[in-house]
Amino acid sequence: MTISAEPIIYGLIFVAILVLVEGLYLTVFGKSISLNNKVNRRLELLEKGAGREQVLEQLRKEMSQHMKSKSIPLYSILASKAQKANIAFTPPQLIMVMAALGVMAFIGLTVGTGASVQIRAGVAAAMGIGGVYVWINNKAKKRMALLEEQLPDAVELMVRSLRVGHPFSSAIAIVAKEVPDPLGTEMGMISDEAAYGRDMGETLKHMAERMDMQDMRFLAVAVTIQQTAGGNLAEILDGLAKVIRARFKLFRRVKAITAEAKWSGMFLSVFPLLALVGINVIQPDYYDDVRETSVFIPAALVVAAFLTVNVIVMKTLVNIKV
Repeated sequence: MTISAEPIIYGLIFVAILVLVEGLYLTVFGKSISLNNKVNRRLELLEKGAGREQVLEQLRKEMSQHMKSKSIPLYSILASKAQKANIAFTPPQLIMVMAALGVMAFIGLTVGTGASVQIRAGVAAAMGIGGVYVWINNKAKKRMALLEEQLPDAVELMVRSLRVGHPFSSAIAIVAKEVPDPLGTEMGMISDEAAYGRDMGETLKHMAERMDMQDMRFLAVAVTIQQTAGGNLAEILDGLAKVIRARFKLFRRVKAITAEAKWSGMFLSVFPLLALVGINVIQPDYYDDVRETSVFIPAALVVAAFLTVNVIVMKTLVNIKV
């Protein structure tokens, strides 16, 4: 029995690509770019001696550059995720990273496998683009989850600041100093833009649209209504904080209820592929007797179609709208 190590090599090279892109990102931008950093990135940039206007300009450029580059071929699939993840790499830099990772993957495939040049080139290109996409997607999910978790506490901090007599702009500035990333830097930008004359409600609305956050839209609407119609903003935000926290608890409860079904669906979707890889690793000639028959390709296509339908059905069953 001959065991082929090529599938394992493919997997190891893809994992190496994810590690490389994360290491490169942290090397270029340092710990200030990390989401778990206690001091938010805006404050770190200010502490390094950069002026307030310079820091605001840099952060605004980072947060808007990706959607402005959607016209770049192949980059449109990354633009929305990259904006939500607030990737500090510029679009050209990300494209260069994809190309560099693709070259490294090609070298690894050349050394570790015996595939043809065309296959190695195609797989290397897919790994370079796919690795960066998976990395950005994970960053976006993690950042959006942290934003949703931090927002109720931030609104409650605003309420306490308003009740002791601070204006709303000062309450935003306090949140920008006290709350870690990612929300701390976002609120710091709102505070800076308001200081330079931009309307606070408009700034909050722009952030909500950029991040596609429903709870942030609620905050923007509440502030805008109070600015136009008046009222006790502290009481309005206190009620909003309770609503946001209740929504967050409901999302967590739904997530816990559907966790078993999601893992079952993932297992049922991935297991046939793992079984196929295992068969090819343990016994590469397992399908040799039927590979040349007329029904092999149609049967393989039918199986692939069933697997695709299975993934769609499983995802639909556990995608509960709240």
